[in-house]
Amino acid sequence: MAEPHPAASDHLPAFITAPGETDVLMVAMGLFLALAVVMFGVLFLRLHSLPDHIAHKSHKMQSEIVCVLCLIALFTHMHIFWIAALLLAMIDLPDFGTSLGRIADSTEAMAGRKVREGGAELPPKTMADVKQVDADEALLEKHGAKQGNGDGPVLRRKDAPASSVGRQLLWRARSKACGMIGALARWRQRLYLRKVR
Repeated sequence: MAEPHPAASDHLPAFITAPGETDVLMVAMGLFLALAVVMFGVLFLRLHSLPDHIAHKSHKMQSEIVCVLCLIALFTHMHIFWIAALLLAMIDLPDFGTSLGRIADSTEAMAGRKVREGGAELPPKTMADVKQVDADEALLEKHGAKQGNGDGPVLRRKDAPASSVGRQLLWRARSKACGMIGALARWRQRLYLRKVR
């Protein structure tokens, strides 16, 4: 073995290896760096898919949109997509499809049409199953009113022909539309009076 240089210290740190021996510190740091890169990658991908996991765990209707936004954020590095995905995953959007489908099925059943395939089955006691005469009698009994005396609700006479469901729906729609038109007219009149003053 060669003599150390005269300027070298007698005490050398443990991480300095002699020539020809394995550098333990370099091997340990190489393994640590490889493990750190893998763990950082797992953490990065896990964080990017966090909105997707949240949406799938809670069975959200918009989970596919959240998944696509996460992928777009991952490949474009635009974080606004990830934020949008996280917000969509956290928010419960109301399921309008089921209720609108049931409304459409009920309307078709009341109109006497064949219910569409895959549509929701109507529950047994729906408005389509109840006769209007029975509803009128129930209202009369509830309010204690007799037809024609003016102290109760105005109801159809028992001897009058039963109106069809379609006519009832049209009458309700017409009365609601008239109410809305009246409200808009009053609102316009108030605005006009404010401008005149």
